[in-house]
Amino acid sequence: MNFYDPRHTPDSSGTLHQWSNETANCGMGAIADLNGHKSYTIIDHALTSVCNMTHRGAVDADMKTGDGSGVLCQIPRPIFAKAAATFGYQGTADDLGVGVFFLPEGIAANVKSFTESVLTRRNIPFIGWREVPVNPDELGDLARLTQPEITHLLISRPADVEADHFERLLFLVRREIEREFKSQAAFYIPTLSSRLISYKGLAMPATLRAFYSDLQDSDFQTGISLYHQRFSTNTFPAWPLGQPFRMMCHNGEINTVRGNRNWMASREEFFESEIWGDDVEFLKDLMMDGESDSSSLDHALELLVLSGRRLEHAMCMLVPPAFRNDKEISEEVRAFYNYIRSFSEPWDGPAGLCFTDGLKLCAGLDRNGLRPSRFTLTEDNILYIGSESGAVVLPDSKIIRRGRLGPGQMLSANTTTGELLYDKEIKEQLAAQKPYAKWVDENRVELKSFTSDAALVPTEDFTPLELSRQQVTHGVTAEDLDMVFPPMIKGAQEAVFSMGDDIPLAPLSRYPRLLFTYFKQLFAQVTNPPIDPIREWAVMTLGAGLGPEQNLLAETPEHARILHLKSAILFEQELETITKRKEHGFSSIVIDTTWPVSEGVEGLKTALDRICAEAEEAANNKIEIVVLSDRTTSAERVPIPSLLA
Repeated sequence: MNFYDPRHTPDSSGTLHQWSNETANCGMGAIADLNGHKSYTIIDHALTSVCNMTHRGAVDADMKTGDGSGVLCQIPRPIFAKAAATFGYQGTADDLGVGVFFLPEGIAANVKSFTESVLTRRNIPFIGWREVPVNPDELGDLARLTQPEITHLLISRPADVEADHFERLLFLVRREIEREFKSQAAFYIPTLSSRLISYKGLAMPATLRAFYSDLQDSDFQTGISLYHQRFSTNTFPAWPLGQPFRMMCHNGEINTVRGNRNWMASREEFFESEIWGDDVEFLKDLMMDGESDSSSLDHALELLVLSGRRLEHAMCMLVPPAFRNDKEISEEVRAFYNYIRSFSEPWDGPAGLCFTDGLKLCAGLDRNGLRPSRFTLTEDNILYIGSESGAVVLPDSKIIRRGRLGPGQMLSANTTTGELLYDKEIKEQLAAQKPYAKWVDENRVELKSFTSDAALVPTEDFTPLELSRQQVTHGVTAEDLDMVFPPMIKGAQEAVFSMGDDIPLAPLSRYPRLLFTYFKQLFAQVTNPPIDPIREWAVMTLGAGLGPEQNLLAETPEHARILHLKSAILFEQELETITKRKEHGFSSIVIDTTWPVSEGVEGLKTALDRICAEAEEAANNKIEIVVLSDRTTSAERVPIPSLLA
């Protein structure tokens, strides 16, 4: 994390760098009062900042409809105390909860009726429905055509329920409503919380304040506000997809989002928590079709935080730093990351993030650090975080610290205690929560402990005829032998080609093609610099872990029980060693993925059915490692493509 004191102007003589250029980045950020004071100043700064980032979003031809902009802030109690009083509410403003509902035409009455029944069943006092004061004429034509009915649900905390549990109750209420109306594509609940509220829309930032009358009210008092100006990449602009979401805003793109969603879905059957009890079922099916990558990440963050993890801990699980080659972190911090990597994989960036639980404000970068995040702290404890340092003008005389987040780093501000923690302090605190080093040492098995590099040499020597047959069988071409393999063998590096590809796509080719060529890698749809070898060494790994899935909502020593592979590319001796780790609790089975040539084309389907049945039986018998092998390939037996198997 880099700092400079603005009271001492940095000397840039002898360089081409100019500090006046330190403004142009991307459109998101947050502002907080670390003293816990709530005022209109915070939301005013947030709206000013997002307006100064208009150049970071797209705009429709009407020059008013944007990809989406918004703010997420603490509930402005004075406004909603007045609103609740009109319904006869006599309790305190601090006990209020507010839900923001985007209601498509024709279902408003049904949604409201069902919501009230859920509140009654969960013993949450219902106060009333507030019609949100908006000015549709301020919107662009497209935004106005698609504008939902925007309504606020006012509720009160039950007398016997503490604040954190009330947040979980409201999450469960929202999940019940979402399940009931999941077929209604335009129905959405931006927030339902006793701490946070969302104001967002399909509008340019300058239109946001004009559209929502609440944002013009001096009673809009908050101590935390996230803001975001969206540039749509993966999804079309829509009201629900504007940011911030329920806990965070994100600048960048989650390149691994399809895999992340699939892994999350596959682990749902293991969900178990004393916090949720039987209601754990409502934590399932969180990810929805058509939502953005940022929205899915927000779901995952919300799930982990409401299930009991600290805000910083949850984000370290989801978007971790690169730590394997970092010489500056302690062994305790390294053990913490080795532990969480045993049962959770990264949501890989680029990612610049601001996130909050309503009490803390945090910011972080992904391990590549390809998105900027700068912060400013004033002497009266106003913290500004943003992708552009000049989006809001703060008097230089009051600024006591400026800095930026580096790759994988985090910043955490607690508005309840006034504490501001930087990256090293945060990570050391997290590493001290549990005896992670002990758990890793006692449960993690390292494959390298049973193999030596000297032994990792080919043990099987093919005859020229057999080698040619294997190459033909597995689609190795003369071009591969001449141009691809030599650089790998001689220089331990990949061959470099031009980016052009003038051969037909596999589905359109008239020649037999490998199954792999029918698939293309998904690339980020935003501009990123290429990953150079130095960055690749610093932030990437081929390491992998073998072992059973674990309950994502819990922390136990068994969560660290994996067979760790330094690389997912294995030599024969390493594969053989893996199959002999039963003594460490890792039982294995080898499944043949070939079928007899005599069965013809129909034999492929029969073989696939057999493989699936054998794998399912192995899982039922608690076998933890399944090896799919085409080693029996011969003139009499045909291998199933490994990707298909």
